[in-house]
Amino acid sequence: MKKTTQLFAACALLAASTGLFAQNQPGPYAPLQNVAQLSASAAVEVQQDLLSIAMTTTRDGSDAATVQNQLKAALEAALDEARKTAQPGLMDVRTGNFSLYPRYGKDGKINGWQGSTEMVLEGRDFARITAAAGKVQTLSLGNVGFALSREARARVEGDAQAQAIERFKAKAGEIARGFGFSGYTLREVAINANDQGPIRPRVMAMEAKSAMSDSAIPVEAGKSTVLVNVSGSVQMK
Repeated sequence: MKKTTQLFAACALLAASTGLFAQNQPGPYAPLQNVAQLSASAAVEVQQDLLSIAMTTTRDGSDAATVQNQLKAALEAALDEARKTAQPGLMDVRTGNFSLYPRYGKDGKINGWQGSTEMVLEGRDFARITAAAGKVQTLSLGNVGFALSREARARVEGDAQAQAIERFKAKAGEIARGFGFSGYTLREVAINANDQGPIRPRVMAMEAKSAMSDSAIPVEAGKSTVLVNVSGSVQMK
């Protein structure tokens, strides 16, 4: 009985000392002190350097095979013409949408077929692309779009990121000094970038394809804005 009492007393003493030790040590969920959350951003505007021209045509007829063959012939002729001046990166040529669907009469029955096909010219050489589009006789202009190339975006994003980081550091220093601290250490940071100038149609005033002859299509590029945001927390000290 005496040994049992001594064992209980020892366990109680151990539990008490363990609880005291835990109270004196900072836990993993201890509240943060002297930590500031902040963010800073920078934007750089740059000229769009990618041009995309979509050229299309439609056909209509009573026989599906005939309409399909007409579309195929128009597309092949356009591709043959465009490939004469194609060059990777400067002007790439690819096919776009191709559709063929029935046309219904008032009685709900099929009375014909309609279809369309598309060819896309895209790249960085605006003069080459517009000249090639002007020479295509079997397709008409669909739309014109501009964008920022990956290379240009990466270059501009690097500039915007450097500016955003410097602004973050300056802002962190100002906040620390404002609260009476001499400096800070970085706790965590997140960097996000986005392009505020996505591909969008910018179609210039155009005449009918027959009036265009072999002349180049007039185009005018816009600008993209690359925005970088830096956010995080700092430990003021």
